[in-house]
Amino acid sequence: MEIAGVAEVKARLSEYLARVRGGEEVLVTDRGRPIARIVPMIADAPHLSELERRGLLRGPTAALPDDFLDRPRPALRTGSVLDGLLRERREGR
Repeated sequence: MEIAGVAEVKARLSEYLARVRGGEEVLVTDRGRPIARIVPMIADAPHLSELERRGLLRGPTAALPDDFLDRPRPALRTGSVLDGLLRERREGR
């Protein structure tokens, strides 16, 4: 199991996700204290099947392209709630 701090995981997220995709687990720490564990998805986990049966989850229909995380993000609509929250975050409010 790989152990990495939040800043390290944030800076190299694609690398850590590739490791998880390959079957490894990553323990994420904040100031040395474990806060999260990133693990590979289990394709036929019973709880996921139940959520899908109830219409609360839709499984993937195809694999994501390899460059998915590197693609530009869509522009936010001006005046959207997310736009306002991000603007406040940038301004330090």
